[in-house]
Amino acid sequence: MTVRVLVAALTVFAFGLQAQEKAPQLDSIRKDDMRADLFFLAGDSMKGRVTNSPTNLIAAEFIQSRFERVGLKPSGPEGSYFQHYNLIEPVIGEENSLEVQNGDGARIKLRMLHKSFYPEYFSVSGHAQGSLVFAGFGMTVPDLNYDDYRHANLSGKIVLVLDHEPGEKDPSSPFDGLVLSDSSQPLRKALFAQAHGAAGILFARDVHNHPGPENFGEVARSNWPAFSLASWIGKVRIPAAAISSSLASILIRDTHKTLEELSKSAETATGIEPIAVPGIQVSLTTNVVRRTILDRNVIGFVEGSDPKLRDEYVIVCAHYDHEGAIGTQIYNGADDDGSGVVGLIEIAQAYGLAARAGQRPRRTVMFAAWNSEERGLLGSWAYTEHPLLPLDKLVAVLNMDMIGRNEEIQVGADERFRGMEVQSAESNSNALNIIGTLRSPDLKQETERANKVIGLDLKFRYDNNISNLLRRSDHWPFIQHGVPAIWIFTGLHPDYHTVYDRPAKINYGKMEKVVRCVYQESWDLATEDTHPKLLPRKPEAQAVPSPNSR
Repeated sequence: MTVRVLVAALTVFAFGLQAQEKAPQLDSIRKDDMRADLFFLAGDSMKGRVTNSPTNLIAAEFIQSRFERVGLKPSGPEGSYFQHYNLIEPVIGEENSLEVQNGDGARIKLRMLHKSFYPEYFSVSGHAQGSLVFAGFGMTVPDLNYDDYRHANLSGKIVLVLDHEPGEKDPSSPFDGLVLSDSSQPLRKALFAQAHGAAGILFARDVHNHPGPENFGEVARSNWPAFSLASWIGKVRIPAAAISSSLASILIRDTHKTLEELSKSAETATGIEPIAVPGIQVSLTTNVVRRTILDRNVIGFVEGSDPKLRDEYVIVCAHYDHEGAIGTQIYNGADDDGSGVVGLIEIAQAYGLAARAGQRPRRTVMFAAWNSEERGLLGSWAYTEHPLLPLDKLVAVLNMDMIGRNEEIQVGADERFRGMEVQSAESNSNALNIIGTLRSPDLKQETERANKVIGLDLKFRYDNNISNLLRRSDHWPFIQHGVPAIWIFTGLHPDYHTVYDRPAKINYGKMEKVVRCVYQESWDLATEDTHPKLLPRKPEAQAVPSPNSR
């Protein structure tokens, strides 16, 4: 062995030893502390911590007090730990109507909501009238060279688009595989249509992917009420409504194609050119009242010690809201996500203790308790829209959501567990799911390295799954903004989103191990020279084939 090879080998060996060293104050993370906090945060008196409730505000104040006590620096002006943003709670107004006239002058006028149409929650209050154009899935995705509006001038037109996205059931779809991409969301589609000059937009079910009877009334009820970020809704300037499949079939009759045939024709790799629907004139009136609600995240940080790296940062996070209460039935949300919040507090305390002992990470570490995750990840989306520190300086996001139980999927499990295999809690007694590493193999390696100190059974199994777990927690907005991010998650269980998700059912010993693992990984990320990368989507390798190529 040459001297150069020997030096290289010793360097690798030394790095390996360093990777196994415990983060300072790791043993300060204790299950008894988390248990005490969780019995308060998820107790009956907190009434489920739902957005825009008194107990949600109390939860934020509780987290703020703990951040201050452990020595985190406040994130906002004048010593505030709160990042404020506005939500919109839309309410359906009284005047909503849809009128259709065909080439023979026959008219259909609809006023009864939830039967054949309803306004979308993000719609403006307004009126639009024009000829009808079918635009497939109605998506514009430049990084995938996909555009359903290519070469189109839709000025004064009403656009009819399909729900969801092409290749929805194709694991190799460039739109995040089996996971519905952010571009497929209806509000985004309204903005795509608006950017191409459309006067209004109608949404219909993609019947070729979702055949069978349609309970349109149930769909309408499930979409209302809905919260959204004020910054998003403020961008929408056109009326938007959903219509039933039967009404959509009537509207497109003169194309001489069925709705299923038109839907199938939209399954292309690059999008379609919009198709004018002969003779159809649509008049759409929407009335949606927008109520503004002040919402807030709780954020503090430990400043990095390295002059060259302290401007970079790592986020450790969880969400503190849950589903509230219905009468005496309280959705305590102990696991979802009281467990993540008390874990976040323990990690913050470990950093505070280490700092007082003269040990600080080289990079800054931010601790974020997001609000309104249950309303659509709105707190974390709000941060990515208006970050307190630049996103291009954000190294990685470690999101803890439901870290206190064993995954358990029972035979005959309902829609909450779609796409997940039957498994017992016992089989997952030491298991920890890590979601998001398909786009960041570097973070997978970081997690595995941190876990060598802890010894959990890591599972990397839900990144490309019809359960849509990849997009169901607060790491998702960061991935959409190009930041490596993972969800640390012990798994779903029968008590998920029920009144039985209570503090007494948490596995505190396992949760202690999980939180220690997250702390170890965050310390590693905040102290090492390099940082993980996020892989781009690759349309050339995963293109959805066109119908003619099958």
